[in-house]
Amino acid sequence: MSEARNGSARRDFTSGAVGSTIAQNACGTPAALSHPETALSELKLDIFPHIIPKPYFERMKELAAANPSLGAQIKRWLNVPVLYDLDARMRMMDKFKGYKQILTLSMPAVELLGGPQETPALARLANDEMAKIVQQHPDYFPAFVAALPMNNVPAALEEMDRAITQLGAKGIQIFTNVLGRPLDEPEFYPIFERMANRYDLPIWVHPTRPHKFSDYASEKSSKYEIWWLFGWPYETSAFMARLVFSGMLEKLPNLKVITHHLGAMAPFFDARISLGMDQIGTRASDEDYTHLLKSLSKRPIDYFKMFYGDTAVNGSAPAIRCGLDFFGANNVLFGTDCPFDPEGGPMFIRESIKAITSLKLKEGDQRKIYFGNALKMLKLVVPEATAPVKKAAKKKVAAKKVVTTKRAPKKAVGQGRKSAKRS
Repeated sequence: MSEARNGSARRDFTSGAVGSTIAQNACGTPAALSHPETALSELKLDIFPHIIPKPYFERMKELAAANPSLGAQIKRWLNVPVLYDLDARMRMMDKFKGYKQILTLSMPAVELLGGPQETPALARLANDEMAKIVQQHPDYFPAFVAALPMNNVPAALEEMDRAITQLGAKGIQIFTNVLGRPLDEPEFYPIFERMANRYDLPIWVHPTRPHKFSDYASEKSSKYEIWWLFGWPYETSAFMARLVFSGMLEKLPNLKVITHHLGAMAPFFDARISLGMDQIGTRASDEDYTHLLKSLSKRPIDYFKMFYGDTAVNGSAPAIRCGLDFFGANNVLFGTDCPFDPEGGPMFIRESIKAITSLKLKEGDQRKIYFGNALKMLKLVVPEATAPVKKAAKKKVAAKKVVTTKRAPKKAVGQGRKSAKRS
């Protein structure tokens, strides 16, 4: 990486660095987010892009030698350089003004790569490398989300603590099932409880469902990639329902769960959920669910609306509108699914921005979606230097900044992330 780029990164942001900033995070002090060349109104924080840090990618290649399924995925990834080539990723990001990414580890889930004794080391490697990227390029990547070895819950809790308190992770990512097991099983409860009550940070949820999950009971595997097309949205929706009806959200009212793909099926089937689940227990013959409604303090639909969703719906304006109508602007965050589009990175970013623009949202709602909700949930703070300035006081505030703002070295003046010399 070039010295110029790294140098401007350290000047442009004051968050994300491993060391003193992380120590502050561990003590509960929010990290700060700033970029002098990015007006707050232009900021777009992508909270659900995917990355495979190069050292982690190399380790996965080694594991693929004994895992044909993983080998097939890696073959596809080689055609998506933005996934593992950091310079290629930043060149792509430079095309979108004010665009930044909160890093999440790409599929497959860590627990799919090894046994309970092997996956903790893989999670540590992934998190260490994402933390390094944030440290070296915080003007592109303000924060990252920790990966966990969910097939080893004690190790997952240990890695959660390490990643958040030592590396500065701003949440964790889990998948909709753990090797086929639902997340409402009691063994996984401590994961949710600790995130809600100790850290008050969000949980990112990505769907997972392999082709071996058949479309019909008479078949051995799914056909036509239906496992991905409709299976993934079903997985997310089923995950949400299990948390609702198991009483997880009743027990943990402060739990913040960000569902990939804008809540999947829930927004479209809002009336089916609201009216249908008000009658839960009237259709089942082998289970008595009539007691569930009495154990919940709210209607089932109200718990579904406690989830958060990202705008990663392939740039579909109607889908985003549907999600906003269901969750409300306070519970929707900008996300793109980058780089898994036909262009290998920029298409979903471009089309998602285009879709949001086409909705002609209120300015306040648009700001919440693009960055406001994320800043609040991830406890990232925008300093006064980038806050909107009233026209009447603009000159006065600018003059004050000349006196109070610590300036970069003279040779670096005017040098932003786009003008940094590339390697």
